[in-house]
Amino acid sequence: MKKLFSTGYTNGSVNLSLFLLRVVFGGLIFFQHGYEKLIKYSTLRYGFPDPFKIGSTLSFSLVAFAEGICSILLVLGLLTRLAAIPLVITMGVVVFMIKQHASIGDRELPIMYLCAFLVILFAGPGKASVDKLLGK
Repeated sequence: MKKLFSTGYTNGSVNLSLFLLRVVFGGLIFFQHGYEKLIKYSTLRYGFPDPFKIGSTLSFSLVAFAEGICSILLVLGLLTRLAAIPLVITMGVVVFMIKQHASIGDRELPIMYLCAFLVILFAGPGKASVDKLLGK
């Protein structure tokens, strides 16, 4: 019971937490969004939102890269901080541009993804990662 109210932490608990955060959020974003975008790329790219006026195909390509490729890198813990940057940008665009007028309930999931990816960007991958095995 004393441990539940403790403010202390161990390196093992931090590393386990980072591993869970990477695998759960990276895996969810990939399997819920990225895989579909990669598989249906040729049909989905035309009607995609274009908040920066760079073309719907380029906008879709950037999001498909972030959600498809970067999320896999995140799960593996490979180039973790670099892979987190496109995911942070993608979720930031969703929260602050695409769904800016939506209710907080409709923005809840993208906000959680954004926060999780920011934590990973700032904290890094932890010890249970390919980055750690490679000595990065």
